[in-house]
Amino acid sequence: MRVAWAGDADAIAAVQVRAWREGYADLAGTLPDVAEVAEVWRRSLTAPGDARNRVLVALDRARVTGFAVTLPAADPDCDPVRDAELGELVVAASDRGRGHGSRLLQAAVDTLVADRFTRAVCWVTATDDALRAFLTRAGWAADGAHRRLDLAGDGVTTVAQVRLHTGLV
Repeated sequence: MRVAWAGDADAIAAVQVRAWREGYADLAGTLPDVAEVAEVWRRSLTAPGDARNRVLVALDRARVTGFAVTLPAADPDCDPVRDAELGELVVAASDRGRGHGSRLLQAAVDTLVADRFTRAVCWVTATDDALRAFLTRAGWAADGAHRRLDLAGDGVTTVAQVRLHTGLV
């Protein structure tokens, strides 16, 4: 487990795009390719917009098996000084069940505490029972917020999401 480097962009993108293809199989033809996503990751890892934006990677030897993104929460009902967001928590399907997710989550929480956040939120696709159950077992709970995330920017390709939260201190 470590903070991601710009050199991890290709590996992070590969894990992310595979997860998108698994989670949004009906959108497979509209998803960006790994090279496009890697370039976005490279830019964000080189120049994060906020010093508290962090990307952590889980490793099996030198191979990236998953990643977590932490940042100040941007929801209108959140305080970006006290409230953080777990923007993503993704482990490659072939590497699940080996503790990578638990270690990533713990490292993300430790990072948020070090950045003096006192609460964290995470948006989860309403149909992602596995991630919701994983976070719930770790002490997260639904806070009643929900939204429709527009995946393609067309107002049509949307997914329902629920927001979970947890105290950090």
